[in-house]
Amino acid sequence: MDFEIRWATPKDIPSILQLIKELAVYEKEPNAVEVTEETLQQYGFSEEAFFKCYVAEFRNTIIGMALFYPRFSTWKGKSIHLEDLIVTQKMRGKGVGRVLLDKVVAYAHQQKLKRVEWVVLDWNTPAVEFYKKYGADVMQEWNTVHLDEQGIEKAVTKLKD
Repeated sequence: MDFEIRWATPKDIPSILQLIKELAVYEKEPNAVEVTEETLQQYGFSEEAFFKCYVAEFRNTIIGMALFYPRFSTWKGKSIHLEDLIVTQKMRGKGVGRVLLDKVVAYAHQQKLKRVEWVVLDWNTPAVEFYKKYGADVMQEWNTVHLDEQGIEKAVTKLKD
C-alpha cells in the first residue's frame, strides 16, 4: 500500500476532526468530543499553535493522524505527549500506524527530546500489543489522572470558600 505521511495543513481539519470522532466511538465515548474545526484551527494552525500533527494520506484521503504537543519532564527534560495516534478502521493492519509512530519518534530524535509518552486504554489489547511490539514500555503501575472542566470549576469554587 502506497500512502504518504506529511504535516497536516488547515485543509485537513475536517478529516482530523472526523478521525477524532471515530476514535471517540471506538473508545466508547461517542459524545465526548467537544473540539470543533475552529478549535483545531486556532491551536494547530495559527500563531497560537499548541500542537503538531502528521497525517497519513492515501489516494487523496486522510486515513490516519498523529497529534502531539510539548511537555516537560522534571526528571528527563523536554519531551512530547502523543495525544492521539489514529488510523481509520478500514485501514488498520496495513502499517499506517507504525509509520505515523515512526515519524513522531524521528521528530523527537531530531529535536533531541528525552521522551515520547502517551496513554492507552487497558482494554485496547490491539493497541497495547502494537506498542509493546514497537518497543514501548506500557507502564501498568501508572494511572492517568485528570480534572475535567467541571472538576476544575468545582476545585476553584472550593478555593474561594
